[in-house]
Formats: sequence, structure tokens, C-alpha cells
Amino acid sequence: MNFDNIPNIDEALQHSRLLLADPFMGDPHFRRAVVLICEHNTEEGTVGFILNKKLNMPLTDLLASFPDIEASVLYGGPVGQDTLHYVHNVGDLLPDSMELCDGLFWGGDFEQLRALANTGLISADNVRFFLGYSGWSAGQLQEEIRNSSWLIGNVDANYVFNAPADDTLWRKVLEEEGSTLGVIAQIPDDLPLN
Repeated sequence: MNFDNIPNIDEALQHSRLLLADPFMGDPHFRRAVVLICEHNTEEGTVGFILNKKLNMPLTDLLASFPDIEASVLYGGPVGQDTLHYVHNVGDLLPDSMELCDGLFWGGDFEQLRALANTGLISADNVRFFLGYSGWSAGQLQEEIRNSSWLIGNVDANYVFNAPADDTLWRKVLEEEGSTLGVIAQIPDDLPLN
């Protein structure tokens, strides 16, 4: 897809968008990835989390003192593999969280999150944890979009909380975007290259 017709890619990325990997992207970190953009700044770069690469590890393996709420832990990306991040749908209950879109928030007071989990006021349905993150330096993501490595989609909290965290999410988001993107979703994962 050619993004020369988008007058301002930065403007398109400002409002918590999704990045959808090109179907032929070779980077194993981002193969058929759906990335939630949480912050985009033209001077500092972009931060996001991969929504469809679930790790087979319980949260208590990473945070032994955290209540065992059986929350999903996902591979957020190749940067900062020693960091843990989270998005949730309880923004009013977590001070300092940033609203990404209706019903979806990033971060907030971690001790309050722990307290809410201890009292049962939040559950696995309310929060997703990410080990590491996806990051781009200033201008890097814009260049990758212009080179057709990424497609831009619209974010929906249902993609985070009510959809499987696997490769089917990539196809689902593309199909729901419609038109050309819906056709791209039908490209098989194992298409032979000539």
C-alpha cells in the first residue's frame, strides 16, 4: 500500500492507532504482528505493544508478589526485554493512566493495580501485560510506513480484551478495516515466493 497520498503520517499515528505488519514482513519479531501504538512523538519516536504474540508464562513468573489473576502476558516487542508494561480498561480506578481510546488505558499507578487485583476489583479480563515493547526512533516508523512495511488500522478495545492473542487477530483486524486491507488478510501465511 502506498502512503504517499496520506498528507501527514504523524497525524495519522497520533490517536492510538494499530500497525499491521505487511503480510511478507520477514522480521520474526513482527511477522503478522498487530501493534498497538501508545505514544507517537515526531521528535522522540514511537512506543507500542504487539497484541497477538502471547507468551506461555504466567504473570507470577515475572512478578512473584503479584496476585495470581491469570492475566495474559504478551510479547510486547524486542526492546526492553527486562521491562513489564500493561494496558487495561479500568482507567478511572488507576491514577496516572493514559487513555488511548474509549475503554482502553495505558499504565497508571502500579501499586494501586496490585491492590485492586488483591481485592478482586480487577481480573484477567481487565488487564494485559507486555514483556518488552516495540519502539522506533524519530522518523524511523514513518519511513517504514512509506516503504510499505506497515499498514495503519483503527484501534478498538475489543482487539485487546475480547480477541485471541494469536495470528488470527491480524487477519480479523484487516478484514474489519475492509476494502483493500480485507483482501490482504486473505494472503496465506505460507505463500511460496518465486
